[in-house]
Amino acid sequence: MFSSLDEASDELAARSDVRAVVLSGEGKSFCAGLDFPSFMSEPSRMEAMFDHRDGDPANLAQRVTYDWHRLPMPVIGALHGNCIGGGAQLALAPDIRIAAPDTRISILEVKYGLVPDMGATQTLPTLVSLDVAKELVWSGRFVEAEEALRIGLITRIADDARDAALELAGEIASRSPDAIRRGKRLLNEAARARSEESLALEEELQRELLGSPNQIKSVQAALGGDEAGFEDSAFGT
Repeated sequence: MFSSLDEASDELAARSDVRAVVLSGEGKSFCAGLDFPSFMSEPSRMEAMFDHRDGDPANLAQRVTYDWHRLPMPVIGALHGNCIGGGAQLALAPDIRIAAPDTRISILEVKYGLVPDMGATQTLPTLVSLDVAKELVWSGRFVEAEEALRIGLITRIADDARDAALELAGEIASRSPDAIRRGKRLLNEAARARSEESLALEEELQRELLGSPNQIKSVQAALGGDEAGFEDSAFGT
């Protein structure tokens, strides 16, 4: 599964014809987490999780979560059932997280004497306050959907999270892919930048968009009520 997720994000990163991605799980849960007995019985398998590509700060275990953040197009998570340990870190990785009412999230690594190490440093502190993040990491307790919404772990609750995620993905895909991809870059980078850097990035990306073919089509569609017929974006690939 680690390898498959890694390969999938690599493929998506190179695609100019994909405008939104939905990440969901099959079965009773979105992801019930790592099979620790299996990994502990094969040290070589565990060691492979720390493999780095040349020049990439993320190892394999981190790439399967962090790469959803690095994709140029929006990623929507459709969560249900248990999201435990590594499964919780995977669930928190998408840009938007829609959860079914039965969703339960637990950052459970402390149970095994470990810290979360699948990119949680890039997601958890941006979603909840630092004290809440510490409490979740130190306690490993389960957070039900309503509390997860209240503290910011998820974006919203839907009876059928996957259908809601696909509907939102369709709405996003109907917008200019140039604006959507630049919007993701702007918000991702501005969240960690100084004010002068984020303001400069706003101007840089807006200048790229103004007068571009898809921006003109957006205006024409907005004024005329017709479908825009956007061209696929190569931005970010």
